[in-house]
Formats: sequence, structure tokens, C-alpha cells
Amino acid sequence: MPELPEVETVKKSLEGLITGLIIKDVDLFMPKIVKLPSPQSFTETLAGKTIKKLGRRGKYLLIHLSDKHTLVIHFRMTGRLVYSPPGTSPGKHTHAVFRLSNGHELHFSDMRQFGRMALLETDRLDTLAGLKDLGVEPLSEEFTREFLKKQLKRRRVKIKPLLLDQTFIAGLGNIYADESLHRARINPEKTAVNLTAREIALLYRAIRDVLEEGIANRGTTFRDYVDGMGQTGSNKEALRVYDREDKPCLSCGKPIVRTRLGGRSSYYCPRCQK
Repeated sequence: MPELPEVETVKKSLEGLITGLIIKDVDLFMPKIVKLPSPQSFTETLAGKTIKKLGRRGKYLLIHLSDKHTLVIHFRMTGRLVYSPPGTSPGKHTHAVFRLSNGHELHFSDMRQFGRMALLETDRLDTLAGLKDLGVEPLSEEFTREFLKKQLKRRRVKIKPLLLDQTFIAGLGNIYADESLHRARINPEKTAVNLTAREIALLYRAIRDVLEEGIANRGTTFRDYVDGMGQTGSNKEALRVYDREDKPCLSCGKPIVRTRLGGRSSYYCPRCQK
């Protein structure tokens, strides 16, 4: 699933290309991807709207439009939004095509069909399920060391599942949670309330560092993720533990272990993260 760095990269790659353009019309091939309004109202309302600016909240891409509307896109597991030249044939898994006033198109594709879109008035974004419940943005000024310390000291749950809780911190997923915990030398099964002041300080810095590094490297591509131009990200080469089972830890050389925690795979070093 695209996490914060991947969605931020999609936003950055598209905003210089589509800001100021008009959505002329929309072909919707799979109506179920539209969460609201009705599929017919979705396509009719989008027609003629100008793209004012792009934003992001957690793992959601926000396309702010004229007439105070916002198109919200959640890519889920395999969703893609790619800027395509005129005449590009929709691929097998393309579920929506947005035709733009410069002749280009935005193609939304999703092999797993889990991605969702919603169109609503911008001042009603805080009513959209999922979006309205998001926690603090980890690269914002509100996410401070003191904030993290205060929140962790009231949580009697394992730290890895807590980091994946989007109502706690918005945008962190499996990849960047594992990477953050490794850099902070924290075992993913450690209870949040038991983290020391030093561990909390290291975790705070690690979360920001791995996310900023992921954005700088234009996201992590294993198979499905591409940016708004269809280009893969290079952050896979920077990963220290994620998807590196049995490979040597880059800090101590001990083999990386994969375990199941909260129904998700977790990668960690048993020596560095005791």
C-alpha cells in the first residue's frame, strides 16, 4: 500500500502538470470505486471543474477543485494515478479516465480494485469516514517529541501495531514503521508505555528521518507503486530491514527476522532490537 512518502511523491509529480487545468469529462469504468456521491453525480459534477491545487492527508491524495469541491483518492493496495499523453489506451485495470483541457488524461488504475474515490465540498472533508479520523501528520509542526512522549505513556499496546494505527499517526504503514523501529533500536513487540525517554526520542527522530528519506527517494517500489508520471521510486535500496528476511542487518550483521504481529509481517533485527 502506498504510504505517506509514496502519496506525497504522487502529489509532487502531478501538481506542476495539472494545476490550473480543467477536467473536461470523466469516463468511469468501475462505478464501485466511487464512495460518494453516486457514480453519475460524480462524473457530472467533475466535468468543467478547474484543478486549483493538490494536497495530501495521511495516505489520501486531495485534488482541490473550483467551486469549493475536493476529489479525495485513497490508493489502498495497488492504486495508481498516472498523467497520460493524448490517445493513451486505458490499460486492463484502468477504472477511470479524467480528460484534461490540455489534451492529456489522468488514468486511475487498480489491479486489486480496493482503491476508492470521493467527491465532496471542501468544507465537508472532516465528515468523510477514514479521513476525518486521521491522527497527527508526522512531518508537521504538531508532531513533536513531547507529543509523542505524552501519547505513548498512555498506550498499553505493542508499539508496532500502534504505529500502524492511522488515528494515532497518519501516513505510517508497514514499511516505514519497521524502518523507524529499527533505527530507534526498538523491538516491534515492546509495549508503548514501557518505552524509555531515550527510546522515544530516537523513535521520534527515526520516524521523521525515514519519511523524509522516502520522499527524497520518490517512494518505495516493490511491484505496483509508481508516481504520477508512471516512474518507480528508488527508496527500496535504502531499506534496512523491511523485506530483508534472513539477510544480514546493516548495523550488526545478524540475520533479519520476519514475524507476524497484528496480522502483518514485521521485520526486525533480534540483536539491535532486543
